[in-house]
Amino acid sequence: MIESTSLLSMTSPLVQVQPGSVLLVRGLMPDFVHFIETGLVLLGIGSNRDAKDPHFLLNHQLGELNVPGWLEAGDAVLGLPSLVDALAQTSVTLRRVPLPEFQGLVSTVPLPVQTVLHDIARAHRQQMELAISRVAKDAEARCAEWLLSHAQTTEKGACSVMFLQRKRMIAAQLGIAPETLSRALRHLRERRLISGSGRVVNLVDPTGLRSLAGA
Repeated sequence: MIESTSLLSMTSPLVQVQPGSVLLVRGLMPDFVHFIETGLVLLGIGSNRDAKDPHFLLNHQLGELNVPGWLEAGDAVLGLPSLVDALAQTSVTLRRVPLPEFQGLVSTVPLPVQTVLHDIARAHRQQMELAISRVAKDAEARCAEWLLSHAQTTEKGACSVMFLQRKRMIAAQLGIAPETLSRALRHLRERRLISGSGRVVNLVDPTGLRSLAGA
């Protein structure tokens, strides 16, 4: 994206991070843009929002970084928060470029080059958004299946599910992040398959839910 030697000459020396280190947190602007020299970095959706949690895991892996290379530098070019979590799978050697320094360099290149950089960054981000949306759809199917398996029929013939566990526990059972579960439930409500947002969820369209779950 940007010639590495021209930028890395301004950066700090090589830094080595341990396996399990979180390099990007989804939804947050990083303080640095990372250039990965060696090691394996996985991209995906993490199990929780606490990057300092020693048990931070990727519930959904969306790809890995080919080294040497920039780690999701397109988001920095666009000035947008990261769409994904990034986790060091092995020991990783990297260089950290402060975000303002990186963006300052981008602003110094000729305008036509800036335009190309922004176009490439937007295209990459759209591809990542599509990958994440596919994960969300998969989560909706799992959520629908869980709701159907826990549904109870009332005396009036209505189907409902009472959430007796915390959503974090339910999300762990489904193999998705808690925010992914919340998003899936919201989408199901928007599609009028369920109703209610408290501890009791009504199954408005069980047939539609079965179709979504592939049952």
